[in-house]
Amino acid sequence: MDYLIKIAFKNLFRSKLRTFVSIIAIAFGVMIVVFSRGLVEGMIDTITADHIQYNSGHIKIVDREYWKKERLLTLYHPVDGFAEKGLDEMITGLAVIDGVEGVVPRIKFAAMVSTEEELVTMSGWGVDPALESTFTDIEGLLEEGRMVQPGRREAVMGTSLLEKINARVGDKITILFNTAFGSLKGVTFTITGRLESDLKLLNEAVFYLPLDQARIFLEMEGQATELLLFLSDREKVATVLPVVREFLDREEGGEHYLALSYRETSDLIPLMDLSEMIFNFIYIFLVLLSCVVVINTMIMIVRERTKEIGMMSALGLEKKEILLLFLIEGAFMGIVGSFAGALAGYGVNAYLGKVGFDYAQALSGMDTDILFSTMIYPEASISNTIFSFFLGIIIVTAACIFPARRAVKLEPVEAMRD
Repeated sequence: MDYLIKIAFKNLFRSKLRTFVSIIAIAFGVMIVVFSRGLVEGMIDTITADHIQYNSGHIKIVDREYWKKERLLTLYHPVDGFAEKGLDEMITGLAVIDGVEGVVPRIKFAAMVSTEEELVTMSGWGVDPALESTFTDIEGLLEEGRMVQPGRREAVMGTSLLEKINARVGDKITILFNTAFGSLKGVTFTITGRLESDLKLLNEAVFYLPLDQARIFLEMEGQATELLLFLSDREKVATVLPVVREFLDREEGGEHYLALSYRETSDLIPLMDLSEMIFNFIYIFLVLLSCVVVINTMIMIVRERTKEIGMMSALGLEKKEILLLFLIEGAFMGIVGSFAGALAGYGVNAYLGKVGFDYAQALSGMDTDILFSTMIYPEASISNTIFSFFLGIIIVTAACIFPARRAVKLEPVEAMRD
């Protein structure tokens, strides 16, 4: 075995340019695989994190009827506790479940502002400022001013939404909305903060106001439209969700409320998971394309060494050893090329993971309801790099079987006459 490795290693330097071109082709293919996997994983992580923070939490509790009409932002089917316990007692019971870090109540409702030119529709979010700051990145999105405070008629809006209504931080605006009893009401708020987000929903359609004020204006004392449960790790959802559902059933709220995981509340996350599976096949295809150069090189090597192959067979080298000799040559190129490509791909992802890709123009026509950030940051993952490295080695080595088999099939006498 050792002498086969030595011969294979020496053969690589018989045509340095050809070997170098093959290695570069392999390196490029593996680098594309590392980069593509990092980009897809970064995209999925970003979408999932944004969806959890701003739409569903790790687990979302809503009224069953509300879930059917969620897009309408109805106020007729709130979460208001159990038969003999109010919402505060319900939140307390959920908060002590093992794995639950916090319970965040929200009220979402439809609203509008009239300007001189048009009627601008928007979505109001009544929130607890302290809880939002703890479990979401809302403070980090504030470009100007501050977050709303309890007990005050204040609002925080996105930059694009402020531009639509011709307002800025410090201005007072009157917002119109329907209460839980269907009556139209107008309330004047002071704009205390401006958000700058990559999410169109937060930038163009949502305004925040204090939860206690929203309950007063909307006539929803002791109620919320949804409860978001945040866990320390989204991997714990599978174990915590059954416990939450058992708690609801035990309190006779199972027929009234739904407890949904963040995956069940998103149409985009399952789609991205499917895309990741499809891309796994594309990665193999990309490396196979690079192997075309390697296969061509190995076929040329077999043709050039026909007499040598015949001589080795005549001297007693078995067919399986000849096959192994060419596979070792291919494996050498695969190892060097895959290592260089994996290293380069990791470096590209590490750099782009800091600066990101801006998809603002490509996503300009996307609906604001879709939580898709315009900035995507590829993930520089060691596991991804190792996976791509071994994928390259395995596929390149396997691709060398065809030309190696051609060498094995040569008859010693005919090969020596060639």
